[in-house]
Amino acid sequence: MKKWMISLAALVVLAGGAALLLTGGQEAPKASFTLLSGEKLALESLKGKVVLVNFWATSCPGCIREMPQLVETYTKYQGKGFETVAVAMSYDPPEYVRAFADKSRLPFKVALDVDGAAAKAFGEVRLTPTSFVLDKEGRVVQRILGEPDFAKLHQLIEEKLGGWR
Repeated sequence: MKKWMISLAALVVLAGGAALLLTGGQEAPKASFTLLSGEKLALESLKGKVVLVNFWATSCPGCIREMPQLVETYTKYQGKGFETVAVAMSYDPPEYVRAFADKSRLPFKVALDVDGAAAKAFGEVRLTPTSFVLDKEGRVVQRILGEPDFAKLHQLIEEKLGGWR
């Protein structure tokens, strides 16, 4: 147990260093996604909106736990210029992702990262859930490792939407 905790602490420190690379207003990567519908979505096409890019997996308990709150967040803000893209990790079987999205009635965009290119573009995302908040100009303003504090996330979204409440 002690070795596991030390390993986890080391990962958190490493992730914190990587977070510095993708926060503080840096331009979001030129990523594109393949949605469950087969449609291609270029992240750049979402400029003008506040965007939450969430990397997740159907095998990740924290990801499954946070999904209802991600749905609530999307529902609360989507009419005000907010978008969510839930990106399933490359190791997640597409049929599992599709079944979960259908069963959970996910209202936002769900993408498959079949070749891992999106995770790589966002700084080699390996741990799930990992989320990125992008401002209207397409800059990464926050990286969240693990389940978000949704009160803080909502505060940030409202700030980036221009003070909407």
